[in-house]
Amino acid sequence: MEFIQNKVVVITGASSGIGKETATQLAAKGAKLVLGARRESALKDLSDSLKESYPELEIIYRSVDVTKNEEVKELIDAAEEKFGRIDVLFNNAGLMPISELRDGKVSEWEQMMSVNVMGALYGINAVLPIMEKQGSGQIITTDSVAGHFTGAGSAVYSGTKYAMRAIMEGLRVEEVGKNIKSTMISPGHAQTALAQTISDPETRAAVKATEMNEGLNVKDVASAVVYAINTEDTVAINEVILRSTNQPDY
Repeated sequence: MEFIQNKVVVITGASSGIGKETATQLAAKGAKLVLGARRESALKDLSDSLKESYPELEIIYRSVDVTKNEEVKELIDAAEEKFGRIDVLFNNAGLMPISELRDGKVSEWEQMMSVNVMGALYGINAVLPIMEKQGSGQIITTDSVAGHFTGAGSAVYSGTKYAMRAIMEGLRVEEVGKNIKSTMISPGHAQTALAQTISDPETRAAVKATEMNEGLNVKDVASAVVYAINTEDTVAINEVILRSTNQPDY
């Protein structure tokens, strides 16, 4: 049985990678989509493509910078205004400019904290009152195996992912009895655009090579998101950890 059909799903970071593929898979299953990302042109292209494939699809999109609370709220407000409810928020926007602490890349640390942590918190803040009022909902966050293991160069990135584990577990505990699900999707190496945010050329090339040789496909990760959404109201998938079978380390 498909529980996704007609669910209203808001996705941030929807213009590429995991977000784009998740939108594509959800469209095929009859969800109603609200897409957010910084690149409005990419969102338009995705929306046009999905509507061509699925003429009955109901979809809107908005340019959004998740580091700005008011823009995240505007995205959520647009979703509620259009569809009258929000069933799922997928906090998927993220950055991964990994570097060693001795490199002192403070501006990158600040940006990572703003996007990976505050961006997700802004989403929770905007959508939770709506879900509590309607008596149901699901909040999903893209976490990482880096939220379970800290390697050299990933101290701050892992810090953002450990933080989201704590926040999402707190959300789960606080919303018990209100029919609101809390879900983390924690992939290992995956073939996404995250490596593009690494400023050191050698590190960026090494991470890209690892992702291509050993990483999950974005379809694999998106399928995990769809799986978590496609459950009965009485079932909450709190965390999915997935790695390529060829990933040798953490």
